[in-house]
Amino acid sequence: MTLETLAANAGLLWLIAAMLLAGGELALPGVFLIFLAVAAAATGLATLALPALPLIAQLGAFAAWSMVAVAIGQRWYRKYPVDSSDPMLNDRGARLIGEVVTVVAPIVDGEGRVRVADGEWTALGQDLPASARATITGIRDGKLLITRLPPPN
Repeated sequence: MTLETLAANAGLLWLIAAMLLAGGELALPGVFLIFLAVAAAATGLATLALPALPLIAQLGAFAAWSMVAVAIGQRWYRKYPVDSSDPMLNDRGARLIGEVVTVVAPIVDGEGRVRVADGEWTALGQDLPASARATITGIRDGKLLITRLPPPN
């Protein structure tokens, strides 16, 4: 395929790229490729309308349309956020709030270590001896905030 043939079919190539990007969004959902697909489609339509549009102008148009599409998408998602059935899915520390933990390294001067499931975390809270039980009340700077549980009756 020669450069002249590519240049003559640039509009169609941009539209094919738009379809591939849209298909990629369907195959790998990430809510980003669709904005590039819109930009490629707009560039393709512009190139079909103006067949003499040089490649640098096409690339500039694609960049401009990409920025416009992403800006519109950001505005849309800020105004209409997507609700999640698990809003703390990617916030492991927040998911731990309310869990009961065991102190494994005594909490001295407000800092120690606790066992959470099969791992250990640095914990902040009142001084506690090893093997004391506590509940997680929050997280700060990657460290768990804990409160002593009352002893069992």
